[in-house]
Amino acid sequence: MPARSDERRARQSAREPGGASGVGRTPRSESEGKPNLMGDAFDDNYETFKALLDTFPPSEAVKRLEQFGIEQEVVQRIRERHEQDTIRIKELEEPHAVVLGNRDTWYTGPQAKDKCWPGIVEQLLKDGWSQSPAIDDLADSSTRIVSLLNHPKEKSFSTRGLVVGYVQSGKTTNFTSVMAKAADRGYKLFIVLAGIHNGLRRQTQARLVQQLVEQNPAMWSQLTGLDKDFTPQENPASYFGKNNKTHVLCVVKKNAAVLRKFARWLEKASAHLEGCPALIIDDEADQATVATKSINPLILRIMSSLPKCAYVGYTASPFANLLIDPSADNLYPKDFVVNLPKPKGHFGTEVLFGRYALDGEDPEQVDDGHDMIRSIPKDDVPCVRPEKKADVEGFEPFITDTLRDAVEYFWLATAARRVRGAGNQHNTMLIHTSVNTSVHNSFKRPLQHLRDTAARSIEDADYLARLRDLWDEESARVPAEDFGEKKVAFDQLIHELPGVLRGCRVIMDNSSSEDRLDYENGPVVAIAVGGNTLSRGLTLEGLSVSYFVRAVSAYDTLLQMGRWFGFRNGYADLPRIWMTDELAEWFRHLATVETEMRRDINIYMTEDETPLTFAVRLRTHPSLRVTAAAKMRDAITAASSYGGKRVQTHYFHTNADWLRVNNDAARTLVAKSVAFATRADERPADGRYVFHEVPHSHVLEFLSSYKFHEKSPENDADLIVGYIRKRVSSAGSLQRWNVAVVGNPRGEGFTFGHGVTVGRNTRARLSVTNPVADFADIKTLMSRRDAGVDLAGDVADLTDDGIMELRRSEFPSTGLLVLYPIDKVSEPTPAKKLRAPLNAEEHVIGVGLVFPKPANEDSTVEKYISANLGNVTIEDEDFSLVDSEEA
Repeated sequence: MPARSDERRARQSAREPGGASGVGRTPRSESEGKPNLMGDAFDDNYETFKALLDTFPPSEAVKRLEQFGIEQEVVQRIRERHEQDTIRIKELEEPHAVVLGNRDTWYTGPQAKDKCWPGIVEQLLKDGWSQSPAIDDLADSSTRIVSLLNHPKEKSFSTRGLVVGYVQSGKTTNFTSVMAKAADRGYKLFIVLAGIHNGLRRQTQARLVQQLVEQNPAMWSQLTGLDKDFTPQENPASYFGKNNKTHVLCVVKKNAAVLRKFARWLEKASAHLEGCPALIIDDEADQATVATKSINPLILRIMSSLPKCAYVGYTASPFANLLIDPSADNLYPKDFVVNLPKPKGHFGTEVLFGRYALDGEDPEQVDDGHDMIRSIPKDDVPCVRPEKKADVEGFEPFITDTLRDAVEYFWLATAARRVRGAGNQHNTMLIHTSVNTSVHNSFKRPLQHLRDTAARSIEDADYLARLRDLWDEESARVPAEDFGEKKVAFDQLIHELPGVLRGCRVIMDNSSSEDRLDYENGPVVAIAVGGNTLSRGLTLEGLSVSYFVRAVSAYDTLLQMGRWFGFRNGYADLPRIWMTDELAEWFRHLATVETEMRRDINIYMTEDETPLTFAVRLRTHPSLRVTAAAKMRDAITAASSYGGKRVQTHYFHTNADWLRVNNDAARTLVAKSVAFATRADERPADGRYVFHEVPHSHVLEFLSSYKFHEKSPENDADLIVGYIRKRVSSAGSLQRWNVAVVGNPRGEGFTFGHGVTVGRNTRARLSVTNPVADFADIKTLMSRRDAGVDLAGDVADLTDDGIMELRRSEFPSTGLLVLYPIDKVSEPTPAKKLRAPLNAEEHVIGVGLVFPKPANEDSTVEKYISANLGNVTIEDEDFSLVDSEEA
């Protein structure tokens, strides 16, 4: 009978001025752009319609209006008004979404009668959030996600969606807002799967209680508490019967024993679940959910007990989720994928590590990242992590110079933050070297000894001089003014340092420790040593320094271990990360993968694609898997084509023998180009030569001789040669190439022979404290202008798309190969703070390739190669907890 009573209220609403729903002023982002079509009378009827939407999906609500005797013209205008509201939601600039079919956008934003969402807004304002843009952006993104759920009054549904955020970017606040809005519209049961560790489950429970339950305590029943996971309650039917009007909240770990008990408990209440719309939020949806023999089937079992169920995964590393077999009865996000925007002020992978240019980007516009990464020499690694499993027992870490620098800088940064007196009150340092708990525990004594020694030495002139040098060097490398902060002088922070040392705790936070990080009982100053418990979801409050040497096997594991990502209000200039140069390069590659993946989602959103018709491509790395092997069982090698793309070298060996081979190959190609080109465009004053219509056989000969660095899968000579041959044989394309030589008019000369001499280019390498022998990463080779070096006229003012469009017009089937002679020293300019001299043993030849975009790729598609992991030392994530009997 509840539906009829709601209908009676709606009828009453139609007769009373203003309507029963009492819709008043809504937040700006939820109310703009709504025209007043027919004055007050129309508004009253529209409020009636909105009241009916609490009971019926839009199509049914329209039928009820007709049954009320409302004129057909008015009903039509109501439908148009609702359609305008839904279009506004669908066409929000952020977040981007890929959606299956014409899902009914029944939810168009909060109403004045709502309780849960206004409660969150009130709490966020108290916590210092600004209405604009922070809360308004949150309102838009959560409204968009709720609009993709099913109407709670539908007879049955089983929705599967995915929300892609950033590490430490406010995903919890977003899904809490989604839950609040869904609750305001009638969703009853809320299940949050909160990782595999007690720490994250407890943290999530506390956040939901604060933002949902405490704001409206009479509206909620809790099946879990702060200190206890789910335990079966008496009479489960009492929670879901018609007499219980409260929403039911359950926050559980992804633990087989817990989920099994919960599934059995739900099954006992099956007779009462038909009218119970449920929302499952899977936090860290790529962890344990995908391809696990215990957790995955249990989640599906729970969903099968719920006739009306929406499953929404949240993750910052969705690689595994996007590789699930869409045809199987599983959790592939078949209904929608939402790409949350990066919040303002968020420190992410790209901000810290920089990234490589994507196809179509101007490399000069892609930043190198902040100068916050400090290098740990390879020789230090055995001092802080056992090299083999056999070495774990009895391992004793050694406080290396880099570890001491990191710890002492943490104390200095904490003191500086106290001088500023703003921002997060907590101060944390993370040391992450191993997954093994006994290794964590071995750090306690030496770190405490280091702290105690520092406290005794605080009056010692030599020790203070060392700290002053460290602080002055770090504050000079990362100026506070660049982040809108004021530099703290050493003489100011030294007065705070004794208190910092007295209050600093050394905490072993792992699955076996009792002394855990706790931010609920006053300000914390802590050096946290841990592994998996600190690498997923858990927020390390006030994290400013990380010391990280953990070797991992997969993109998702590596990305989630970046606990240093997030917001650093009041101390954005102070974070530092100590890691090996190899790990820094992995993160730089990962920043590129992330950006490319999100761009794919955004592009497909505009091309009428759905989660069942597109597959996001994930570029590979020679030393990393995209995700765990078990999660890639259903994956296929991603389709890739060179058509319309630029390919360029940025990794080089620096030894003379390797470089001489490339110099010889380049000189041979120039000789063949001089001899066989149909036309030569010589501009020595500009440092440019272009040879037109060189036969492709000479280009193939060059590519077979030139050595690409083995760490560059996108520069695989065999794939490039194979692609060219297929285009030549199947489509008659790429038979001719334009070969260009691009130099620096002000550089010293490099002679190719046959009258071709240009000035050498400067390409400094990315700076590392301990450069790897015989390796350089220059990151950027080609400029946007160079991709049009063979075009008629000046292309300097054209965009990338403009250049490619002009290429399609002038050279629809001709490729471009550009040779760059690079000076072996290549001193960087002073402005390039994160660059160092190239210091190669011979001059370097860089190569850029620009491929025409064919009208039809068909059989010319190539595939990414798989990574060779045979020689990589890794520590996999520990999933033993998912099957443990401990709840």
